[in-house]
Amino acid sequence: MVQNSVSLRSVWHRYGPNSSEWTLKGIDLDIAHGELLGLLGPSGCGKTTLLRLIAGFERPNQGALELQGRQVAGNGCWIPPERRGVGMVFQDYALFPHLTAWQNACFGLHRREKSSKVTWLFNLLGLEGLEQRFPHQLSGGQRQRLALARALAPSPKLVLLDEPFSSLDVEVRLRLRAELAGVLEACDASGVIVTHDPGEALAVCDRVAVMRDGALHQCATPQEIVSNPATPFVGSFVLQNNVIPVWPSSEGELSCPLGRFKNRIGSSAHEQSWPSEACVLVEPDAIGIVSDPRAEASVLGREFLGDLWEYRIEFSGMILRVRCPIEQDLMANERCRIALKRGASVTLLPQRINLIHSFV
Repeated sequence: MVQNSVSLRSVWHRYGPNSSEWTLKGIDLDIAHGELLGLLGPSGCGKTTLLRLIAGFERPNQGALELQGRQVAGNGCWIPPERRGVGMVFQDYALFPHLTAWQNACFGLHRREKSSKVTWLFNLLGLEGLEQRFPHQLSGGQRQRLALARALAPSPKLVLLDEPFSSLDVEVRLRLRAELAGVLEACDASGVIVTHDPGEALAVCDRVAVMRDGALHQCATPQEIVSNPATPFVGSFVLQNNVIPVWPSSEGELSCPLGRFKNRIGSSAHEQSWPSEACVLVEPDAIGIVSDPRAEASVLGREFLGDLWEYRIEFSGMILRVRCPIEQDLMANERCRIALKRGASVTLLPQRINLIHSFV
């Protein structure tokens, strides 16, 4: 049986003994050997704290942590960071400014380990010819590659990356994140990458762990998250869908502020048993808008996406995202009428059933 690279069991954490706010709330998570896992969520959700806990920079208040089948934290056990065999790539790279690129990559290695391994990594990461340059003489992409080379040089089985691409320009970011999985595979290492960018996590990771307020909402493959979001938050943050409350209106029908649906969950859905948290996830391009000075909805703002406008619409106490062709040119504060497009498919939560809108 192959051991997991990381196993967390009911991990709780807070900063300071007197703090009433938990930064991590009962996290259970396994990371398989060779897997690249994304920790995804908004700022302050606990993803960087979880990364620091795995690295050994923080201790859990409750729960246990294993690396490569060896317990390193919890139940009276504590293994310091330098003995965990984990590589770390920080957001600001944390390179030594007074050392050359070669010296940075070799830092902490025994002399007999330096030459062959670091030469191989420089070739793998496209850093050959830059060995004698100092960090300030390297581009942002080159510094990021150098930080990764330094993390991989001691041959760790696990590499942790804290938003490593956030300070790079778009072209370099796209190129380097596409290469990350291949580099880790070549080094026989697992990886955990912290990001707040859903597109980045879905594009490069084998699985994505979606977090909010210290809790884990869903951990699944990108395909499963897109097709089967576990909670309204996953649907809104990861998929950028609108979250709209829904309720049964009559036999065989469900209603929401934007329209009605055929009820595909059977006739047992009625007011007494209907869950209060029920909602539908609606994609921005599934909503139609028409200028109407007498309508309730109002345009708060818009963003040009090249071939589309994305509007922020205030309606019925909600702020909705709506995408329309550029021919539909509405201005800020303009009143408009909005409704679901006929035939639009939406997802019902918590039952997670696709419904087809069939009423105007």
